[in-house]
Formats: sequence, C-alpha cells, structure tokens
Amino acid sequence: MTDLQDEVHDLPEADELPVPLTAPYVPEAEAETDHLGRAHALLAAHPVADGYSGLPRALRHLPWHDLQLGERGVDTDVPRLRKGHVGALFCSLHLPEGLAADRAVGATLEQLDLARSVIATHPEGLRPARTAGQVLDARNCGRVAVVLGPAPAAALDDSLAILRVLHSLGLRVLTLAGTSWASEAGLTRFGEEVLREMNRLGVLADLSGASDATIGRVLALSRTPVLCTRSAARALCPHPDNLPDVLLARLGAAKGLCMVPLTAEQTGPDVRDVADHLDHVRAVAGPDCVGLSGTYDSGAAHPQDLADASGYPHLVAELLRRGWTDTDLALLTWGNAQRVLRTADFTARAAQERREASRANIAELDG
Repeated sequence: MTDLQDEVHDLPEADELPVPLTAPYVPEAEAETDHLGRAHALLAAHPVADGYSGLPRALRHLPWHDLQLGERGVDTDVPRLRKGHVGALFCSLHLPEGLAADRAVGATLEQLDLARSVIATHPEGLRPARTAGQVLDARNCGRVAVVLGPAPAAALDDSLAILRVLHSLGLRVLTLAGTSWASEAGLTRFGEEVLREMNRLGVLADLSGASDATIGRVLALSRTPVLCTRSAARALCPHPDNLPDVLLARLGAAKGLCMVPLTAEQTGPDVRDVADHLDHVRAVAGPDCVGLSGTYDSGAAHPQDLADASGYPHLVAELLRRGWTDTDLALLTWGNAQRVLRTADFTARAAQERREASRANIAELDG
C-alpha cells in the first residue's frame, strides 16, 4: 500500500469530524418563516397606514356588500385588513376619467357619503378618523381608522367655501392637480390661496400626479408636510406619477411623505421590485419620508404576493431580509403617516388663531 493509500485509510469517519464553530445551517424555508414571523410581530405593534384605497368607487359597482364577513368583489375587506395588519386607510374620492366638470362636486359628495355610510355599517371593523389622535384611538380599540381623501382638486369647483364644506364633512387630503390653478405651469395666485386655506383647515396636500412646477411651489409655500399618496422612484420606473431624485430630496428636506404604491405599473411585478423603490426613496429622501400605499380597488394590477390588503407581511419580510431596522420599518408602516397628520393638526390650530377663513375667489386673484 502506498503512502497516499495509508493517509486515506487514516482519515476519520464522517461522524468523528469535529463540529464546526460557524452558525448552523438554516434551511431556506425556515429562514423565510422566521422573516415572515418577525414581520407579523412588527406589524402587530406598528400597523400599516395605507395611503390610498379606491374602495368607495369599487363598492359603487356592487349591488350588495358586507366587508365584515369578507367581500369577493373587492380587494379590501375587514378580514384582509386585519390579516395584513392595516391600522389606517386613506379612502380616495377620486373621480372616474371623462366625468363632466360640472359633475365633480356632486360626484365627490356621493363618494364621500358612500364612504361614511360604509364606515357606519361596519362599526366592529372600521372607525372614522380626522385627526392623528382619532387614528390612534381607533387602532387602540382594534378598529381600522378610515381617513377620507385624497379628493380631486376639481371637487372644489374653484371655491374655498366648498373646500371648507368638504372639510367639515371629513375630507382630510386634496390632490393638487388637474385644474387651472394647479397645472403644468404650477400654482396660480388662487392656487396659493387654496394651499394657505388647506393649511389653516388641516387638509393635507397630495402631490401625486401634480406637475414638477406645482410640486416645487407647494414644497416652498406649505406650512404643513405634504403627501405623495401614490408615487415611487422615477429613477427606477419612468412613470409620470413617480418622483425624480431632485424632488424626492426636496420632499425629504420638507419632512413630507412619499407613499410608494403597490402597483405593477409604477413599481414592478414582484415584491422585490417594490422593495427596490422603498430602498431608493429611503436612500434619497430619508427614512422619515417613506410610506406605503396599497392602491387597492383602484383598477391597478398588483405585484405577486401583494394582490390584496392582506399581503403587507410579505413586503415587510422582504425588507427584513434586506436589513431594514425595526425603527425604520416602524416609521415606514405607521410612524411617518402619524407624524404628518399630527403636524397638520398642530399647524391648523395655530393658523386658526392667527387667520380668518379666506373669502378670496379665483376671479379677483387670477383674473
């Protein structure tokens, strides 16, 4: 027998080999279960404030619904909201495309009335909320806080009085786009007065879909942090509602909030694509500037594993895999939206002590 054969025969058996000092091998399935378990635990403490839901429009097409038991005709119902750990839901009052301009106010009021009716008929799962304190109270009672808005700027019919009436009925967010006073050219003098009155009332400005000129002027003028209720990173996807890095940086500096939509069109077909956008927004604008927008029941297609409101734990699990800290995740899901609402409440109370309701009109300001 050769020396080499002697060495082979002298090798220890496999069960005699020393145990390595490195961490034990964890099967991929077990690792995934661990991340998903951590996601559920984190969301139980810091639920999702979902920045955009098209539920009111979707329910108009159903002859009958029961969101408490579960509703097959929509993406959103109470069981799926609870499974996804959604603690607050911003209900969009946006109008169908092609609606006549003279129908905007009435159609918005109809959607607002429907949303209020849905909340009232599901008291075990939903609760109306206008302030940050009411949102927190609803969560502490095990209910989903429903915040009304965004509504389209066309719903004002160029009237600050209508803005005040809508606010008295619960409107909390208004999208500044699609009107003569908030256009591709930016805000007119009347548009600036609308924004000042919104700050006085506590109505948040939504800049998703607004022109870059309007976004820039609102960021310079608003005393209250603004929202982009459905905007991702234009650097990753050139969708017109997504924001370029220069505006993301300005939004972060202004302590605003970019709520990344869970849509295949704006972010991509996979959970990892959505996570890429969240990574990018956090890197450019900061962890205080990023939030989530399910955009469910809006007619949009959604990424795999995020088909309805129950899918949020899968997204949080992906972010945990990428090394997001619990602190940054708590800001993403809940903390940032609460901060913006709380700041708007404080600013409105202070402004109402200094400033009377504006009686300006578009004719005298814009000619």
